[in-house]
Amino acid sequence: MWRCTLCYIMGCMGKPSKSKDFLSIADLQPQEVEAVVRHALRLKKRQEAPRPLEGKFIALLFEKPSLRTRSSFEVGIRQLGGQAVYFGKEEVGLGVREPVADVARVLDRMFDGIVARVFSHENLKVLASHTQKPVVNALSDVEHPCQALADLLTLLERFNGFAGRKLAYIGDGNNVAASLAIACASVGTEFAIASPKRYQVPSEQWGEALRRAATADTRVSWHESPQEAVQGADAVYTDVWVSMGQEAENAVRMKAFAGYQVNPGLMKRAKPGAIFLHDMPAHEGEEISKGMLDHPSSVVFDQAENRLHAQKALLARLFAQ
Repeated sequence: MWRCTLCYIMGCMGKPSKSKDFLSIADLQPQEVEAVVRHALRLKKRQEAPRPLEGKFIALLFEKPSLRTRSSFEVGIRQLGGQAVYFGKEEVGLGVREPVADVARVLDRMFDGIVARVFSHENLKVLASHTQKPVVNALSDVEHPCQALADLLTLLERFNGFAGRKLAYIGDGNNVAASLAIACASVGTEFAIASPKRYQVPSEQWGEALRRAATADTRVSWHESPQEAVQGADAVYTDVWVSMGQEAENAVRMKAFAGYQVNPGLMKRAKPGAIFLHDMPAHEGEEISKGMLDHPSSVVFDQAENRLHAQKALLARLFAQ
């Protein structure tokens, strides 16, 4: 479907019957991943000011609260000429107050697109299959693709390219790690993750990352040792050990991830000048040591801002005329 949409954007005859969804980084071909990120950089530099959402309404369907996701989408949609309408968990209740399919069919009649931040990736699939409008994954239990686009934009800003670079991810092989592995492999950046064996990236996403890495002549690799993973890294990345919805696993996870903290000592094992990334919110004393967000290597607030620009580039592509 994305290829058909891209053909339409490029001027080919005929518009596809279903607008493209963005549920996974894998919904973009490797060259499209880089194209979106480079477009995001132009938008950030204000070299372009597109308004493809002029007169359009986008539903923000959030089962989970968020600072960066909600603010970046609301501001970005307005800057692109559209209007965002926010629906919290209490207002909709996917699969609780009414079936997910019914929610999708109602929103389809009133909105031009849906941005959904959900607990279950399966609910995203149901939403997408019951609307003709684009559905964007603003986070699910399986992937966080918009975050990965912002992460690549942060790398591009710092290193002026992707080839020959290495990103080391330390911690849980969660939704953030899954999308990031595929994203790095798409643009030719080596991806190394250090995690306990039982917390590796799921096989489906890991397999996609391996396939893309082979095509791009780069590597994705798993390590049990954080020290081994960060060797030669240009960027070191981590995320929380306990995500929303995993609170019951707190004690088990704290024990499993002991030794996977990112701190100044671990950063010294990376390349000189390596940057530190975290998608936030962060928990000092757990996945990071105190002060890491303000460490000289930290670019986390640039990374947070880049959610805005990356998502604008994505929406501009989805809604291009």
